[in-house]
Amino acid sequence: MDVAPEILAPDAAGLARAGEILRAGGLVAVPTETVYGLAARADRVDAVAAIYRAKGRPDFNPLIVHVASLGTARRLAVLDERAENLAARYWPGPLTLVLPLRDDSGLAPAVTAGLPTVALRMPDHPATRRLLAETGLPLAAPSANRSGALSPTQPRHVVASLGASVAAVIDGGICSRGLESTIVALRDNGWQLLRPGPIGEAEIASVLGEPLPLQGGAIEAPGQLAQHYSPGKPLRLGAQAAQAGEFLIGFGALKGDCTLSATGDLAEAAARLYQCLHEAAASAKPRIAVAEIRETGMGAAINDRLRRAAA
Repeated sequence: MDVAPEILAPDAAGLARAGEILRAGGLVAVPTETVYGLAARADRVDAVAAIYRAKGRPDFNPLIVHVASLGTARRLAVLDERAENLAARYWPGPLTLVLPLRDDSGLAPAVTAGLPTVALRMPDHPATRRLLAETGLPLAAPSANRSGALSPTQPRHVVASLGASVAAVIDGGICSRGLESTIVALRDNGWQLLRPGPIGEAEIASVLGEPLPLQGGAIEAPGQLAQHYSPGKPLRLGAQAAQAGEFLIGFGALKGDCTLSATGDLAEAAARLYQCLHEAAASAKPRIAVAEIRETGMGAAINDRLRRAAA
């Protein structure tokens, strides 16, 4: 009989129990400001393998490693002046940096899917920051859901998707940002935006200059697969109204069965995106329609997730 995961409070006792599970090589779902992550110690092959097994994740898809400090980041990767500047400005926060991996990083090879780079982030959630600091471990932590499915922004989403595959869930409430981190890869001759997120391309460009164009190649970070974030139902974008059998996700003046933001606020829409998609997936209606979202600011990241969900 499957055993439901432990639900841990984000207090000293809960974090101590989470640390015990992680040190032993187990899986713990952790809250971040973006989405819940499925965490395991990044320095053990068996622990990282458990992430891939639980998610049903393809092994060519690298994992983001979460760190407690810049010191840890410097031990795992090579940070040049650009990386240091971005970290000083945006960490802790929703920015992931893809950087050259150090030969002596000690990370399990599956974390980077055999690539010479590693994706690093310092999350901005008090419970997970304490957990990282108290365990002293870098934690590999992709989103805490089955691969390709909707990302979780609250504990019940994790339990519904992963069930007994995860030992425990730290209940940190609803994620404040609700959208996965921006991923930036630093290259010898510039930088590339691998995944749009809460920190917009224009904001990064104001620090680093214009990005290099993306070209086909190896998957270097999560969220680059053409089909991802799937609600498991046909999804129509740019809707002006609901058609028969559609669960309508509204925005602005277009009210829906679930509305991202009645005022057209893109930050609110990002925070509510997965909540509305989860509601649509659970509804009796066989199809989903989503109102048009303007392609400015955080709207670019929202539309990126919706296009992949509709693929």
